[in-house]
Amino acid sequence: MEQYEPERLSPVQLAALRRSFRNGRASLSRRSLLRASAGGALAVGGLGALSACGIPAAGKTQGGVSAEDHSAKEKTINFSNWTEYMDVDDSEKHHPTLDAFTQRTGIKVKYTEDINDNVEFFGKIKPQLAAGQDTGRDIIVVTDWLAARLIRFGWVQKLNASNLPHAFTNLSDQFRNPDWDPGRAYSYPWQGISTVIAYNKKALDGIEVKSLSDMLDNPKLKGRVGFLSEMRDSVGMTLLDLGKDPEKFTDDDFDAAIARMQKAVDKGQIRRFTGNDYTSDLTKGDFAACIAWAGDVVQLKADSPDVDFLIPDSGYLTSTDNMLIPNKARHKTNAERLMDYYYEPEPAAELAAYINYVCPVDGVKPYLAKIDKNAANNPLIIPDKAMAAKSHAFRSLTQKEETAYEEKFAKLTGA
Repeated sequence: MEQYEPERLSPVQLAALRRSFRNGRASLSRRSLLRASAGGALAVGGLGALSACGIPAAGKTQGGVSAEDHSAKEKTINFSNWTEYMDVDDSEKHHPTLDAFTQRTGIKVKYTEDINDNVEFFGKIKPQLAAGQDTGRDIIVVTDWLAARLIRFGWVQKLNASNLPHAFTNLSDQFRNPDWDPGRAYSYPWQGISTVIAYNKKALDGIEVKSLSDMLDNPKLKGRVGFLSEMRDSVGMTLLDLGKDPEKFTDDDFDAAIARMQKAVDKGQIRRFTGNDYTSDLTKGDFAACIAWAGDVVQLKADSPDVDFLIPDSGYLTSTDNMLIPNKARHKTNAERLMDYYYEPEPAAELAAYINYVCPVDGVKPYLAKIDKNAANNPLIIPDKAMAAKSHAFRSLTQKEETAYEEKFAKLTGA
């Protein structure tokens, strides 16, 4: 396990961090928009900024430290999640799927919406984890880059597969083997997040866009193309367009992607690099096409008949929010039962119908169709096999890579 040590941000990483909070996914509300993922300097630098606070280095462990499991005597679970990331009833006072779990098992869930962004939440739990203490939480939900860090530090517990039969069986293939947790020994996805190409049909006015190359090379789209200010999204989609795998790319591959975008910037093809404010450009038609986050597209399509999306033949990027059990959690078995519950098709469908993110559960579509046929047929919520086969994750970065890549991307974007 990696030892937890203070890390300092370079100036360009600090700029990327501020950019993400100001107008990237970190700045967005939970229900209608996407929230902070692995953007900007957050993947390594964000934790580094928080780590320079005088907390002693944690000792190396071999996969988490459990307290005595009180699940049998204490029928409870403390569950921390993002805001607006759980189904609610019309009164907005009850969570139907959690209530059904309690009725079935007798286990009460103390559900707390106390995660607003990954960096801030890490700051809350870091002192206890570094000191080997209970955080007071049995399940936390964090984005893949932070999940990877917690696993490497040895700050989360290895899961007992015997308590997760539905999760093991029903987890979608595209989420089974991230490079930071092969085989999902420590985590299971709560929901998936996709990066795609969005376009405005009226603004395109018959111009064909099927790939990033179409966006970057067609002179008729000059000044009407948008890319994202989140490095992983823009670089990752460009790598795919160049025939490179974001999960295995080299420094030379990264440089080629930067050069490809730089050429488009120099000739005025790319209008600008944006955070979430691309949604306004897209709906107004200032962007004819842009790189976009799927959660936004679901909402925009509902409000604007001109907005739609496409998945390039080269593929698209996927990241995940993940459930983990911190060290010293008192109710590990109870927590695993709840994690497994959300991999049963019925509760998974109820959750998907409400929050409209990528459901990581195989076999959920017919159950979702009974609730919302449009959601069940929306590939941004239930990817079909062809779409799932095109998904790619952006690989984990070292501190050295993070610094070098952010510097190059900042120079490109003028940040």
